[in-house]
Amino acid sequence: MYIPVYFLWTFYALKARSIFFFNACNPTIKNGGFMMESKKEIYDLIPQQYYPKTELINESSSYEKVLDVIHESGIQFPLIAKPDIGLRGSAVKKINTSEELKYYTEKANFDYLVQDLIPYPNEIGIFYVRYPHQNEGRITGIVSKKFLIVTGNGMATIEELITENPRYELQLNVLKKEYGNKLQTIPAQGEKINLVPYGNHARGAKFLDRSDWITYELNATLNKICLQIDGFYFGRIDLMYNSLEELERGENFSIVELNGAGSEPTHIYDPKHSIFFAWKELFRHITYMFEISVENHKRGFPYLEHKIGMKEYRMHLEQSKKIVNF
Repeated sequence: MYIPVYFLWTFYALKARSIFFFNACNPTIKNGGFMMESKKEIYDLIPQQYYPKTELINESSSYEKVLDVIHESGIQFPLIAKPDIGLRGSAVKKINTSEELKYYTEKANFDYLVQDLIPYPNEIGIFYVRYPHQNEGRITGIVSKKFLIVTGNGMATIEELITENPRYELQLNVLKKEYGNKLQTIPAQGEKINLVPYGNHARGAKFLDRSDWITYELNATLNKICLQIDGFYFGRIDLMYNSLEELERGENFSIVELNGAGSEPTHIYDPKHSIFFAWKELFRHITYMFEISVENHKRGFPYLEHKIGMKEYRMHLEQSKKIVNF
């Protein structure tokens, strides 16, 4: 899918005289948010009322230290643990008990975050673009995320319910490692089991293009939020919410993550779309990123030096390997 995109990237890199022109896209985020960016540093740019309580845990921290951090911050079980520098949902875990937290702490060979579990039932990703000379940006796409949920019939095990759905079955080996014998449990008739409680495509969530949800009210709410995030011009905000009407009013929602230059317009993964639609949207958004980067560069924000960029890229590959192996 990305082969044609590489040609466009090369064209823009030649125009900018830098492969790493994206560094200027979001000047306050490391590498523009394309690689090796800290989630905690990004959260710190966002007004605190818009995201759940979040604490950074250093790789060398003991389990006792982690418990102290959780106690002092008021974070409660169940909670979310995830790498501070992440990759497509890898090593993101819902932690239900102190025993699970201890296991995660002992196993993690990277800095990670502990975070309150967001209580809202729905998740979407909203792509936002604003040029530096503009006082207002706009939503360029919305993806709705359907979690990997099985519904019991009183007879089949969780594993059997998973195998009934070809999409879910692709996750079976990973789910076996995570849940073990729990997959042999038989849910009651109508009981819903959310096996992956976060909307990540690589972890089994189904992505649906809901760009038809873009309204004047929702755009105004996103603008209000994003204008409070210093130096943020391009990226996708993943958030959980109670209802679309409340979200339009700026009520009952919480930001899961803010993704910068490395963001995909993930509404392209709706099964109804063709590869040609995906290419069109990728080209459109990379063009936005290039134009914003050039404009910010003219305002004095540098592109990433090639030597430093290559070093960051190698670190990114090493970090990715750690997380995927987790």
